[in-house]
Amino acid sequence: MPRLLRLALAAVLATLLLPSAANADKPTNRTLYADGPAGRMLMGGEWLFRLDKEDVGLKQRFQRQTSREGWSPVEVPHVWNVGDDSPESMAGSTGWYRKDFELPSAASALSWAVRFESVNYRSQVWLNGKPVGTNKGAYIPFEFVLSNLKRRGTNRLVVRVDSRRRPTDFPPSGLTTTGAPTGGWWNYGGLQREVYLRKIDRLDWRSVRVTPDLPCRTCAATVKVEASFRNLSRSGVRARVTGRLGRQKINLGTVALGPGAVTKRTTTVRVAKPKLWSPDSPNLYTVRLSADGGGRRLAAYRLKTGIRSIKVSNGRLMLNGQKVNIRGLGLHEDSKEDGFAVDNALREKLVDESKALGATMIRTHYPLHPYTHELADRKGLLIWSEIPVYAVKTRYLTQRTVRALAAKELAKNIETFANHPSVMLWSIGNELSSQPGPVQGFYIKRAVSQAKRLDPSRPVGIAVAGYPSSGCQPEYGPLDVIGVNTYFGWYPGPSGQLFDRRGLGPYLDKTRECYPNKALMVTEFGAEANREGPVEEKGTYAYQRDYVNYNLTTFASKPYLSGALYWALNEFRVRPGWDGGNPRPNSPIHQKGLTFYGNFNRKPAWFDTQKSFQATDQLGSGPAAPAPTAP
Repeated sequence: MPRLLRLALAAVLATLLLPSAANADKPTNRTLYADGPAGRMLMGGEWLFRLDKEDVGLKQRFQRQTSREGWSPVEVPHVWNVGDDSPESMAGSTGWYRKDFELPSAASALSWAVRFESVNYRSQVWLNGKPVGTNKGAYIPFEFVLSNLKRRGTNRLVVRVDSRRRPTDFPPSGLTTTGAPTGGWWNYGGLQREVYLRKIDRLDWRSVRVTPDLPCRTCAATVKVEASFRNLSRSGVRARVTGRLGRQKINLGTVALGPGAVTKRTTTVRVAKPKLWSPDSPNLYTVRLSADGGGRRLAAYRLKTGIRSIKVSNGRLMLNGQKVNIRGLGLHEDSKEDGFAVDNALREKLVDESKALGATMIRTHYPLHPYTHELADRKGLLIWSEIPVYAVKTRYLTQRTVRALAAKELAKNIETFANHPSVMLWSIGNELSSQPGPVQGFYIKRAVSQAKRLDPSRPVGIAVAGYPSSGCQPEYGPLDVIGVNTYFGWYPGPSGQLFDRRGLGPYLDKTRECYPNKALMVTEFGAEANREGPVEEKGTYAYQRDYVNYNLTTFASKPYLSGALYWALNEFRVRPGWDGGNPRPNSPIHQKGLTFYGNFNRKPAWFDTQKSFQATDQLGSGPAAPAPTAP
């Protein structure tokens, strides 16, 4: 073929590959949460989606397709398998997302980044047909700087998502004896949380950390402010970094960076009479930082934080120098209609329902959305912040790559959420072996050391399956907090050791003897309920009420406990074949929830739980004032 003809055909092909401006959106100056750098723009509007069950998209070059044929319009956040309760849905698949967009007309940024708040699970990203980057792991944000962005005209962002889980992932995949997929919650594939475009000038924030030090409840506080910067330009940059914490000035001095360089600045601010943060008085301080150079603002950052102290002393969790006896709830950011692609209205409902119950803490098995953290800060809820290192088998935890992924998840969780006063501790996992050996011990020691290095201001904990046969475990030595998941009287447990609920009290006493200097919490207890029936019959509302009252009465008789969390506030999808210990289950729905799936209507046990929670002196300042209850 003559060279001129080849060039002409190449030009025609390039034209065909160009995105069409007719369907291009401009990102909006809107965010779903407030804390963070300035310049974030929500990539809403129309996205296109294509399911790729046969996994042929890479071979057929979906990342360069121009036709809309085979693609369907969706709104992001989006997951593709809501309502499909099949084993194939739980096992995962691949799907593709496509977004045409233009930069804002007044765009003056030197660089741009795309930020994904959560993609489940593996992702590959292209911009205008060229690879941008890859990521592995859900529930944690990641971003890429976009080097081939068009300043004018239409850009096309393409994301391939692979939700097929492996035994070495978090959470790991697995199979039951019947070949059905295992898992503690549904494997929703897709762009689970929102996507942002972020404009960057010559100077960019790598991180901002605000850490309070409160020696005593009535003492002055010292707040450490750390900011890390990077220069993404090809020339040097010089900027003065200042700000405020409330009404007090912050001065981080002048930074000078060469091309591609990074630097960090630290200062402290003394607050003479701080208004302390706690669940019953969630006082917040606004922190604003700006970097100015060359006669203009190069970067800005805003967050809200609180001044409070959290530590373990003599085997008890202490908040602002006072012992706590927390009552709280597990939950999932899951909805019947949208799966994990929920909106802020549902997050507000989860938080408001938790507060109405009298809870002071919430927990789930993965990092919650940033807006949920902001709500907890503002409304007064503590967060047990956990990474999805869930039920990982020993033979996989021995692998260095698996531990490296866990370390990455832990570091990113701390980096993302350390400024939130609601985060009470960092949890490094849930239900690893109940009799940990050297493999688990090595992981625990390394993870605790990492968390303490990255954030010395918070305790580190883990949640474990509570079995009497577990005995005392020296591998838990590095931990500050041990959470036990206790299902006495619900699940039979290995060799039937949980069958009798009367074993709960002696088990807690023995566990306390094992770990007298650790803060001890009950991180899970619960019973399913989906029907009327006698109190003796598992799965009835009467049984759930009796179970809840027995457990809460037992916990109230154990003054050494630092708290107890019911599992869970809301019903949610688990996995195909789920029975949850219920003789008449409604698979795949987990029905230990105190509210029903899809509507938050309250079960009878909700009111028993509320009564007990409100009667408990959770914060060392007396029982909570009772809230009005619905009939």
